[in-house]
Amino acid sequence: MNEEGAEAESLVGLIDQLIEPVPPAPVPLVPQTWGWVALAVLFAALALWGLWLGHRRRVANAYRRAALAELGRASTTAELAAVLRRAALAAFPRAEVASLTGADWTNFLSRTARSRFPDSAGEELRRAPYREPGAAPSPELRRAAEHWLKTHRAAPAAPARELSA
Repeated sequence: MNEEGAEAESLVGLIDQLIEPVPPAPVPLVPQTWGWVALAVLFAALALWGLWLGHRRRVANAYRRAALAELGRASTTAELAAVLRRAALAAFPRAEVASLTGADWTNFLSRTARSRFPDSAGEELRRAPYREPGAAPSPELRRAAEHWLKTHRAAPAAPARELSA
């Protein structure tokens, strides 16, 4: 055998005859079928809808956050009663809430909350206008008021009415 033939037959000679492979085409980042595009559009629409609903809920519950902040600053039973009344007027139709007093008022608080407004806290709330002006609310009344503010079910928003001239 000649030297060239022996070199071609050796492993080193065969490796030297290899040709570099062509690099593959880059993988595209765009989906290859319309189904994936439709799914991406659907997910984007659902995400936007969820953000919009969350924003609406946050705006609708702004009165709750304000009332809870006022409740923390309320130092008398009368101030606490006023915070509850303003929150109820913000959440429910004025005609339904404004005229309520005494037992009707505490029944309304029980009816609109997830759990019953405690009787002793309701009695203290009913007597608030007749107590001395600087009387501090009991811890039970403060807890009951905070619980009502956090958990009451507000009336559904009524459609906007046009003002007649």
